[in-house]
Amino acid sequence: MSANSPIGPVVGMVGAGQLARMTQQSAIALGVELRVLANTPDESAARVIVDTRLGDYRELADLREFASGCHAITFDHEHVPTEHIRALAADGFAVHPGADALVHAQDKAVMRERLTSFGAPCPAWARVSDISGVEEVSAFAAEHGWPVVLKAIRGGYDGRGVWVCRTPSEVAEALKSGVPLMVEAFVPFERELAVLVARSPHGQGVSYPVVETVQQDGICVEVLAPAPGLDPEEAAEAQRVALQIAHELGVTGLLAVEMFQTSGGLVVNELAMRPHNSGHWTIDGSRTSQFEQHLRAVLDLPLGSPSMSAPVVVMANLLGGDDPDLFKRYEHVMAHDPGIKLHFYGKEVRPGRKIGHVTAVGDDLDTVRARARHAAVYLTTGEYT
Repeated sequence: MSANSPIGPVVGMVGAGQLARMTQQSAIALGVELRVLANTPDESAARVIVDTRLGDYRELADLREFASGCHAITFDHEHVPTEHIRALAADGFAVHPGADALVHAQDKAVMRERLTSFGAPCPAWARVSDISGVEEVSAFAAEHGWPVVLKAIRGGYDGRGVWVCRTPSEVAEALKSGVPLMVEAFVPFERELAVLVARSPHGQGVSYPVVETVQQDGICVEVLAPAPGLDPEEAAEAQRVALQIAHELGVTGLLAVEMFQTSGGLVVNELAMRPHNSGHWTIDGSRTSQFEQHLRAVLDLPLGSPSMSAPVVVMANLLGGDDPDLFKRYEHVMAHDPGIKLHFYGKEVRPGRKIGHVTAVGDDLDTVRARARHAAVYLTTGEYT
């Protein structure tokens, strides 16, 4: 055997962002060889993973070369062209999730059509044409009320590609984006929830506890696990809906279902078929992290326990500020709270960019939340909370 021959199964992850970087930690423990496809050698995962291949995920030839020798192919983003995923599967590669599932995370209109077909709770919605978009949206608003939400059908994330419009003139401004749009009824939600589930190729499924996600300017800044004060029956219903979606869509790997909690029940907002920001707390707060779970699922191994390792877990995202030197503030955070766990993504610091996260665990929500907030604010600003 060559010194460079893999010892365990090889999982190829298309994309080399922070999700791939954090997956590497679980791959090491499982004895899995993780290979990533990066655009450049300075991407987050490419900095720490030996088997990094450079290529363009939009080029089928690059994908085929990358996939050669892999036991399973998966993704850390949803942007690989659907037809390329079908071609890889036709070549005999085990691709998880497959194209028929992943398209529902790539195309929001396809997602809404499929979810409503089997009764998943969704807001009213419609496609918007390029020609008479303002008139169509105005007619939609006449039926469902202003404001309305316009969404880019493909490509939006972290608040990008989403417009809350209160007047026809705001609709006209959003239409200048030039991208295909859909319109949804505005959901007067009480808070945002997320459910992370995993499903293996042979159909085993597990659900993590329902969490609350706290958003600021369209970006998740905190995750509270479990969602505080959530009625057990509603929590069970959220998990049931998420597992049903995974089954109906044929998801293999992780599925994150973002939901709105409203006075009238739950409403599905978005889907992601990969490790997800709402599940980063599982690295330090669950018996099986979402990254280990995803590897288990795509390799069709028995899934791990999703149970929490503490009564309360809070994850706070680190968003870049004006000072790029976070390391000089390590000492204070570590000395102030030795129980805080720090996770950095190896990314250049830019204002508003997710550059890492911190996790705190404990018994009391207010105390644990304050600890996580203090660490996150001090690391990124040097100020006390």
